[in-house]
Amino acid sequence: QVQLVESGGGLVQPGGSLRLSCAASGSILRFNAMGWYRQAPGKQRELVASITSAGSTNYADSVKGRFTISGDDAKNTVYLQMNSLKPEDTAVYYCNARLSHLEFWGQGTPVTVSS
Repeated sequence: QVQLVESGGGLVQPGGSLRLSCAASGSILRFNAMGWYRQAPGKQRELVASITSAGSTNYADSVKGRFTISGDDAKNTVYLQMNSLKPEDTAVYYCNARLSHLEFWGQGTPVTVSS
């Protein structure tokens, strides 16, 4: 059973930064890819950023240049560094991992960008 535990969310002012962490139960290298999704109230869940086991990254257009996804194999953790945050980044952020045809989700961590 794979467990993903997110942390690092909170309230931040526009222009500020946060770093989200996703700790996996076991090596993250076994996953084909890991990613961060977000869901704002009344909206569908959307992909924010992803990283493959080979280290290739992909970002939503809305966060390119502001967010960075990275992984630390030794800590079994994937991070999402979020800079220059905007009110429209407000959402619950979820960690996702894909292993072959299986998909796993964390419980989510809320991010609120407001002055």
